[in-house]
Amino acid sequence: MRLCVAGAYGAFGMKHLDALDNIEGVTVTSVMGPSEDKIIALAQARGIGHAATDLNECLNRDDVDAFILATPTQLHAEQAIASMRAGKPVLIEIPMADSLADSEKICRVQNETGVLAMAGQVRRFNPSHQWIHAKIAAGELKVQQMDVQTYFFRRSNMNAKGEPRSWTDHLLWHHACHTVDLFQYQTGEVVSDCFGLEGPHHPDLGIAMDMSIGMKTPSGAICTLSLSFNNDGPLGTFFRYICNNGTYIARYDDLYDGCENQIDLSDVAVSNNGIELIDREFIAAIKEGREPNGSVHDIIDAMRTLDRIEKSFG
Repeated sequence: MRLCVAGAYGAFGMKHLDALDNIEGVTVTSVMGPSEDKIIALAQARGIGHAATDLNECLNRDDVDAFILATPTQLHAEQAIASMRAGKPVLIEIPMADSLADSEKICRVQNETGVLAMAGQVRRFNPSHQWIHAKIAAGELKVQQMDVQTYFFRRSNMNAKGEPRSWTDHLLWHHACHTVDLFQYQTGEVVSDCFGLEGPHHPDLGIAMDMSIGMKTPSGAICTLSLSFNNDGPLGTFFRYICNNGTYIARYDDLYDGCENQIDLSDVAVSNNGIELIDREFIAAIKEGREPNGSVHDIIDAMRTLDRIEKSFG
């Protein structure tokens, strides 16, 4: 399997490059990024044979079988559609788009072309959430409530590497997308009731810096999600699962019970790295000719819920 990583020198492009190094039978043959100097330097440093600033140049290469898009969110729909139309399977970093209309367009093109398209909902693959999901599937757990905190300190337009961004991140369409999809995935239901509240918008970035979201499923499970770019303290996303048979706290790839005793996840998956696991699923689905867990059609209900929440802001 020969891959191109677009957006390769960004924070998550680098995470995918590192993850792919751990997967047997995979070679990164091309990387793409907007700065010629940076992308050439990255390719040389990692021994990658081709680097470009133009996606079409990468799409037209015979030595690229599939794409991972770690590019700015606003480019995802256009680039994913171009990849599918070129016959190249594509993994789109979260979110697959920043609007319901673009998300539905991606799904339509996938149906038209039949080319595999996967959305990068990594929370489905973190070992912590996989452990919970397996218990739910076995009938041992049922989610009654999820309480989630997604906190960063980003009062300027910086990425996860602490470098200036060329685009603007979004609490709803990116960071809430993780939890909206995970809540529906873990409950096995589409949200029936939802609302959102926004704090003041940043005077320069034009986005809400604080947000509160509530959701409920038809069976009665609820989710409370708090998000902030103003939090000066521990950063990241922390999930509390309050279940009918125990309470669990997930912090990325680690899991604890309600009393902060860590749970052994060593037998959950072949890696404890969620990015590696999502890349493995993408590659396996291509090789096996099947739909991946997290196909764009799996995720479209989350995008519809996000659209409903956005409309509730008023």
